[in-house]
Amino acid sequence: MHLFPRRRQLAGFTLIELMITVTIIGILAAVAIPAYSEYIRRGQVVDATQGLAAMRADMERHFQDNRTYLTAGLYTTPCQVDEAKRKVGSFTLSCPDPTATAYTLTATGSGATSGFVFTIDQANVRTTTQVPVGSGWMTCTTAWILKKGQAC
Repeated sequence: MHLFPRRRQLAGFTLIELMITVTIIGILAAVAIPAYSEYIRRGQVVDATQGLAAMRADMERHFQDNRTYLTAGLYTTPCQVDEAKRKVGSFTLSCPDPTATAYTLTATGSGATSGFVFTIDQANVRTTTQVPVGSGWMTCTTAWILKKGQAC
């Protein structure tokens, strides 16, 4: 028998260890969440460009068959399909004021992509006409900007 019984070691973490862990997790989250949000936004922007490219192909097929971008007889221009078919992801495609020989297709974002506007015309001129203010994205008159910081 011992005169002084041994003290039993306590298992667990000290407060300082827990605070260090919480701080590290906070720093990682502060970096990861904005990066992930930007990654998601880049994926949503691709919906607009793919939708515009597909609608442009439809417009060119219509022109090839009818020699006009407007409705011809029983053949309705792709610009006039119902709005549900012009919805691509969080973007809405539109075709304001087409003529017999020209058009401009527009993809306007909503929700997480609100503020983005992309266009393409019959000559395949692609533009990024509008981006969210202060987002770090750029506008461009000659290309679609597909990621933050991309140059025109």
